[in-house]
Amino acid sequence: MALNDPLGNVLSHINNCDKIGKPEIVVKPASKLIISVLNLMKENGYLGSFEVIKDGRSNLIKINLLGNINKCGVIKPRFAFKTEDLNKFEKRFLPARDFGFIIVSTSKGLMTHNDARKNKFGGRLIAYVY
Repeated sequence: MALNDPLGNVLSHINNCDKIGKPEIVVKPASKLIISVLNLMKENGYLGSFEVIKDGRSNLIKINLLGNINKCGVIKPRFAFKTEDLNKFEKRFLPARDFGFIIVSTSKGLMTHNDARKNKFGGRLIAYVY
């Protein structure tokens, strides 16, 4: 399963396993971006705890699923946005207002689109979760 988008692979695996009700899964690789995205999902109550397991190569991540995810995925192409554009992308990727969040990459690191709007940061869209 070596496709060109590791984050996309991880999110679709989480999505599929959450749908069938698996309590925990193991995904690879463990990149900084993937760990940051998983941290944001955990902080917002979509994932349980997770741990990085060193295996000498790309490392593994063991994730506890809570069953709270309706859908998650990457946003391709990674659109650039300004704070005033966020409403447009919110309508496109999320089913309802204040339901789920878009993960964005800014000059201050990864954050949710709500934090980016509050702090008036622009950046690039990475993924969505609801």
